[in-house]
Amino acid sequence: MQPTFVLVHGAFSNSFSFAPLQAELGLLGHRSVAVDLPGHGFQATYTHAYQTPQDPEGLATAPGSIKGVTLADNAAHLIGILERAKRNGPVILVSHSRGGITATAAANARPDLIDRIVYVSAWAPVDLDVNGYYAEPEMATVDPATFASALVGNPAELGLLRVNFRTADPDVLAAFKAAFIADGTDEQFLTFLNTFQPDENLDAGASTDRARAETWGRIPKTYIRLADDTSLPLAVQDRLIREGNELTPDNPYDVRTLAGSHLKWLVDPEPAARMLGELAAPAR
Repeated sequence: MQPTFVLVHGAFSNSFSFAPLQAELGLLGHRSVAVDLPGHGFQATYTHAYQTPQDPEGLATAPGSIKGVTLADNAAHLIGILERAKRNGPVILVSHSRGGITATAAANARPDLIDRIVYVSAWAPVDLDVNGYYAEPEMATVDPATFASALVGNPAELGLLRVNFRTADPDVLAAFKAAFIADGTDEQFLTFLNTFQPDENLDAGASTDRARAETWGRIPKTYIRLADDTSLPLAVQDRLIREGNELTPDNPYDVRTLAGSHLKWLVDPEPAARMLGELAAPAR
C-alpha cells in the first residue's frame, strides 16, 4: 500500500513551507499531507500593527490566537491527522526543527499510528528537556540574541512568543540569514522569511514529553542530519541520535545526511524528496 508522508513544521512556521517538497514528492509518486499545528497557518494572528508602517506599541500588546496552546494540544491535533492518514495505509511521520517535539509526543502516545518516524534536524529529546539542551556545550555556537533582538512584547504578558520577522533592521536580518539559510540567496532568504508567522506557543515540553522506550522506541526511526545547520548544530543532532540509540539499542536510528542549512532542504527540496522516497518502499 502507498504510504502517506505526514509533514510537521517547526517554530513560527506552517504547512506552506512544505509546498516545494510536496511538489517533488508528488512528482516521484508519493502522497503527502502537510500539517498546520494549532495557531498556525490560517489560524495564525496577523495584526494591522504588523503591516507597514508598523505600530510597535500595538504589535507588542495585540492578543494572539496561539496563546494558551500547549504541546498536548499540538500532539492531540497531530494524532487526529495520523488516525485519518492511517486508514489509507502506512504512515511516515516527518518532522523538522521544533516540530520534532510534537512528533515525539504523538509517538509516545500512539506508536500504532506510525510506521516510521523521521526527524530532519529536529528535536527528539531523550536525556533532557528541550530547553535544557540550550545550556549544553553542543549549543555553544547558537547565539540566543538572534531572536531576542527581534522579540516583541513581554512573553509572560502576551502568553506567547512574538518575533518581528518584518523588521528592516539590517543587523537583525543578517543574523536571521546566518541562522536559517546562510547558503541561500538573499531573495530565497527574504521569501522564506515572509512565510514565517510572528507568534509561537510557549510550551516546549517537559520531562514527561521525552522519548519513551516502550512506545516511541518501538517505531522504526530515521534521523536526517543537516550538515550545515547553525540553528540546530550538527553536534546537537548527533547527540540526539546517540541518546536515542542508547535508549533503544535494539532499534537504532537509520542515519542519513543532507548538505545544507536549516532551511535549504525546503528551498531546494529535490535531494530531500529522493531521500524520503527511499524510505517509502520498506513502509509499503
